[in-house]
Amino acid sequence: MRKQDLTIVKIGGKLIENEERLSSFLNDFSALNGLKILIHGGGNMATEIATKLGFPTKMIDGRRITDANSLKVIVMTYGGLINKTIVAKLQALQANAVGLCGADGNSIVSKKRAVKEIDYGFVGDIETVNTRFINSLLEQGCVPVFSAISATREGQLLNTNGDSVAAEIAKAMSSIYNTQLYFCFEKKGVLANPQDENSVIPEIDHKKYQQLLEEKVISEGMLPKLHNCFEALDHGVNKIFLGNADVLKMGNSCTKIIK
Repeated sequence: MRKQDLTIVKIGGKLIENEERLSSFLNDFSALNGLKILIHGGGNMATEIATKLGFPTKMIDGRRITDANSLKVIVMTYGGLINKTIVAKLQALQANAVGLCGADGNSIVSKKRAVKEIDYGFVGDIETVNTRFINSLLEQGCVPVFSAISATREGQLLNTNGDSVAAEIAKAMSSIYNTQLYFCFEKKGVLANPQDENSVIPEIDHKKYQQLLEEKVISEGMLPKLHNCFEALDHGVNKIFLGNADVLKMGNSCTKIIK
């Protein structure tokens, strides 16, 4: 018997900040047939709010160092302002959205990242996804909307990479559903030339990925995203697409990740 389809979509911070583009995207998302899950970040907005509160934001190699004050801002911004704004907009579109973070229903359990060369602070590396809890929401006709926050078994909230949240949920749910995963960000896809917005690579398989790595074509920010993509493909996710706010529209330019 064929598994039911499940669409999982991750949206990035720059899309969230543009109200018009966000509304257009949520229209497309709510119109998707079948079961769906949305995951969002919001790092730029968290940085802006932290600055207004007088909390400096420290970044190393593009990654946020999450100290105690940063964590408070992230929880307020991701789990509060952004999450509830998205949920309200989806409700207005007749999508029965439920706002969540990893602490809800123990849906995403993480461990605090171990200190090696760098102490990232209150940052989580995902250990388990509670498929039973998430599936119970889907079976009730709900649309889970996850912020990029997880929690330890001891109850410590942790800032968690949104792409990793999306990939781990997709991997876990693929045991139940035929899952497809979309990463939606500001570019039209993976670019062969970072200076040319239209140089989208239509398909990337493992061989092409290694070639792009060797040629250093892929920007540093894209590397962890593609790593998550191939990890997800290798663990049962059926299809993966990367593109901009129009990625859910049929026929729109994007990058497809294939085995």
